[in-house]
Amino acid sequence: MLEAALLIDSDLVPATGGQTFERIDPVSRAVSTRASAATVDDANRAANSAARAFPAWSETSPSERRAVLNKAADLVIERSEDFVAAMIAETGSTAAWGEFNCRLAASILREAGAMASQATGEVVPADKPGSFAMAIRQPCGVVFSMAPWNAPVILSARSVAMPLALGNTVVMKGSELCPRTHSLLGEVLNAAGLPKGCINVIHSAPEMAPEIVETLIAHKAVRRVNFTGSTRVGRMIAEKAARYLKRCLLELGGKAPLVVLDDADVGAAVDAAVFGAFFNQGQICMATERVVIDESIADEFVERFRVRAEKIRASDPRDPNCVLGAMITEQAAQRVKGLIDDAEMKGADLVTGARQEGVFVDPAILDNVSPAMRIYHEESFGPVASIIRVRGDDEAVSVANDTEYGLAAAVFSRDVGRALAIARRLESGICHINSATIHDEPQMPFGGVKASGYGRFGGKAGIDEFTELRWITIQEGENRYPL
Repeated sequence: MLEAALLIDSDLVPATGGQTFERIDPVSRAVSTRASAATVDDANRAANSAARAFPAWSETSPSERRAVLNKAADLVIERSEDFVAAMIAETGSTAAWGEFNCRLAASILREAGAMASQATGEVVPADKPGSFAMAIRQPCGVVFSMAPWNAPVILSARSVAMPLALGNTVVMKGSELCPRTHSLLGEVLNAAGLPKGCINVIHSAPEMAPEIVETLIAHKAVRRVNFTGSTRVGRMIAEKAARYLKRCLLELGGKAPLVVLDDADVGAAVDAAVFGAFFNQGQICMATERVVIDESIADEFVERFRVRAEKIRASDPRDPNCVLGAMITEQAAQRVKGLIDDAEMKGADLVTGARQEGVFVDPAILDNVSPAMRIYHEESFGPVASIIRVRGDDEAVSVANDTEYGLAAAVFSRDVGRALAIARRLESGICHINSATIHDEPQMPFGGVKASGYGRFGGKAGIDEFTELRWITIQEGENRYPL
């Protein structure tokens, strides 16, 4: 059994009163992790620790911060076996997904380190005689970050890397579904040489999460909040942050459309759909939830898609031949099956798949999906693709935008100019032409629109999120005032 203590003031400590909670392995049903369950006092201690560490860390040179983050990246790779084992035990993910998480997390840490010297300002022409005006960026203070379970190393690294690179200190609340995985990242950053208190990691029992989150958002030292997770929880985070006038960055749910135009390379589009819809059991915010396809090529696409999907089965992630692992919980798997059953009952055609046994769900393809069905609107977060047949580009755009979400999208066409015109009309923060909806690079501005959240992780966009822009002037010569 794994253990996950709190990391406060650079020390691994139990929760006040020794309270703990357990995470159950979704496959074996044994206890995978016993984690310390933070109290409100523990949350305040973590924020106070970060506040004490901020003045010194914010004054360190960019090269010092870069060195620490590069070292942390090296340690993530060195300890990848530990991360992978924790991910398998806590989330039912495959080993390949765990290894990919470590590689991308290391890249995120390195890219953030490279951005440490890029928080530049500018000289702004002043209208006042003798005045020299500057707009400069400074670290904002303590950042409260919340990372999810579905890509636990990638998304926890993303939640803390840029804040730390820019001179902020961090309190990270780990997910109750993967406390050990998130603890490991805190331990790695600590071992990489972060000064005392710069990174603090807390865990909470599920029933205490709302109180712990509000405590940290309300803490007077916390200046920024970032959250990656469901839109339902993101709305609550936004409401709490607004109450305390705290700026937040939200990366929430998605209902990504793969738009396949009538001149598309069908084989390439099928490849993208298989990867985008089924990878990591569909438990990715960028997953291809909808294939919006021109009716003239739909039959060919669906048949080729079916053949590919039928070769994939969900199985125990400890099996070295496993391609598709477990859903995060049996309740999540049952919900996906319920969405499929609802669609069938309302007229959709189940092309293939949908076997659900416990936490395992085989890849499913639903054809002729319509707005009358729950799966047309709701994020499934499972290995199921909905085929929606359309006639022409305008209808394709209309259907693709017919969702409250707006994170990722993709367009397939042999005419890049035509595809670009479609991409510009799609309501999404991210769009890929002739590539899958799932794609991430640390230097890119990552985020969504509409109910997929606001703000951007990555690159120069991340600098804006985690710094304060200040106006400073120097006056030369005599000032003249009206009074």
